[in-house]
Amino acid sequence: MTDQSTLQERPRSALERYADFTRRIEELCADDPGARTALRTGLRRGLDDVPRMHRFIVPELPRGGRIPAARQRAYYAVASMIAAQPRHTFTAAEPVTDTEETSRAEASASQPTPAQKYGSSLGHAFATAVAQAAARDRAIRESTAESRLNLLTRQSADGLHRHLPAAVRYLCDVGVDVDWPRLLADLIAWPDDAKKVARRWLQDYYIQQAKSEREKADNADRDETGQ
Repeated sequence: MTDQSTLQERPRSALERYADFTRRIEELCADDPGARTALRTGLRRGLDDVPRMHRFIVPELPRGGRIPAARQRAYYAVASMIAAQPRHTFTAAEPVTDTEETSRAEASASQPTPAQKYGSSLGHAFATAVAQAAARDRAIRESTAESRLNLLTRQSADGLHRHLPAAVRYLCDVGVDVDWPRLLADLIAWPDDAKKVARRWLQDYYIQQAKSEREKADNADRDETGQ
């Protein structure tokens, strides 16, 4: 059994806090169509052009909203992209039971896996879209995914906020889940560490692509040998 003091003392990672934010936005979109409509108005817009969003986002910002404008913009942008997903994406949130809450706390107290610690980047999502293309009605070609991803990695902060919603919507349309907490973390980091984030996106894309190619080759070999 996990010691209660361990659950209370373990500091929460930034990614866990970002996950809390994105989960609350998803729940809000599921429960309140008016809020979802208001949040969608933030797509590709700056902080001074989204008056309808403030009442929903400000209470969710860290430190009561007393954070730099560039960080605020990342929260607003991710919230607007979550809200812009197709309506069927959202379902009413089920209440969390005491048992589920305890299980989550115990899982958080244990050593996180790399995926839990770092999340899946946008590069991983694009590679997943290519790998799944054969099973989707709307396929995304490898060349298309690569060019879209490279376009994003060359952007300034303003350019990224302008181009990102279309790329994210495309991924959602072809049935690929976007890791919202990881995307929020990367948007927050972009103004200071754009090259580092861009490098990780591209590396994750090619790592996942290579893995998919190996899996296809292995499957082809098994088919030939009948094993």
